[in-house]
Amino acid sequence: MAEVTKVAIVGRPNVGKSSLFNRMVGRRVAVVEERAKVTRDLKVGETNWRGRTFEFMDTGGWLDKGDDLDQKVSQMAERAVRESDIVLFLVDVRTGVTEEDLDVAKMLHRRPGSTILVANKVDHDRYEPQIYEFLQLGFGDPLAISAMHGRNTGDLLDLLGERTGGFATTDPGEMPLLDDLNEVEEQEELPLTDAVRLEALELTVAIVGRPNAGKSTLFNRVVGQERAVVYDRPGTTVDTIDTVIETEMGPVRFFDTAGLRRRSRYAEATEYYSMVRTLRAIDSCNVAILVVDATTGVTGWDQRLAERIDLSGSPIVLVLNKWDLLDHDARLMVNAQVSDRLSFLTGVEPMRISAQSGKGVHRLLPKIFEAQTAYRSRVPTGELNRFLRSLQGANPPREGRILYIVQGATEPPTFTLFASKPLTASYLKFLENRIRDRYNLGSTPVKLRVRRRD
Repeated sequence: MAEVTKVAIVGRPNVGKSSLFNRMVGRRVAVVEERAKVTRDLKVGETNWRGRTFEFMDTGGWLDKGDDLDQKVSQMAERAVRESDIVLFLVDVRTGVTEEDLDVAKMLHRRPGSTILVANKVDHDRYEPQIYEFLQLGFGDPLAISAMHGRNTGDLLDLLGERTGGFATTDPGEMPLLDDLNEVEEQEELPLTDAVRLEALELTVAIVGRPNAGKSTLFNRVVGQERAVVYDRPGTTVDTIDTVIETEMGPVRFFDTAGLRRRSRYAEATEYYSMVRTLRAIDSCNVAILVVDATTGVTGWDQRLAERIDLSGSPIVLVLNKWDLLDHDARLMVNAQVSDRLSFLTGVEPMRISAQSGKGVHRLLPKIFEAQTAYRSRVPTGELNRFLRSLQGANPPREGRILYIVQGATEPPTFTLFASKPLTASYLKFLENRIRDRYNLGSTPVKLRVRRRD
């Protein structure tokens, strides 16, 4: 039996780890293997490249700090790192080096063994110069790739082979090719996993919330058929169920996730593993719907879930379910709780619906597409700088001035400010709110990065 090289894909949330995993194992020669004891917490798949077999492990987003759920996911990522022969440290070139990236780097530097630094989302040559910002992580020159489009992923496999013993001599005519996903889907005889098919879809939406908030009822109402078991008892859904619906704006895949509860209440391993799948859905979706049970109000756990979704970088659609069961005073109380406990969700306007009766649900799809449009929006540089000049003229920063602004990335919209002196957090928040209002970014996350320039 050929020796298998174990490869762990590691990084902070929302850098494209699952996309890279799908790209690596979703080829013509891919063999996706369901293994006992690992499939519930780590996605594992094998592929063969130039006669070498690689076993890829897709991990959840690693975080040095976070709640109990984050720490559990991070521990599983660390387990994959320990078991691997080589680690792919994935970073996002569009957002640059973050504190979370630095934390992951510290963790990996404590590990003996080889690590390859991979800069993802380099979809065009213009992004390549930005990869050298990641030299500060201490793993040498990054390899620029695009997991979504397959750019340089063949080079990545070659590098994996070179770092782990090289390749046997192979007839180039027999070497497998890294196919474009569109070409793969046209080959009906090719075995495709759901994860690979997911890459070809335009929009993915995760429905998230506490147990018994009405997630499965909403899921069934949206997709138009009974795909999830609905029962008035917390914890009925223990796995992530998904389905695709066709809309006027294109196909949308909805994920109905298991309800998340505090770690102390995970009575069975099954519940724990379903929690891991739910967190994966949050990290990989394009839009997250946070369902809050209006009859119980906004709890501290709803607040923690909202923070977790906000951390993933996905736009949030906030849904107050069972609104029809509340009287006037109760509605005022819930509205006050939203303003108080979820105030950090800038630009999020809650939807008040009844999933059971269907009231208000018709507004959900337009809201989702609105959030996704803002998530992918790009503002011309000239327009941005004209707007910046007007803002500084009316409300200049306390010290120095901003020389220039450019939008460096979308998904989420990320803006780089070149300033003569550091900017205060309050002024950055002021800029974020004005940019959000001016360009109708709604609830989508907006990232501002400041670079010092004299």
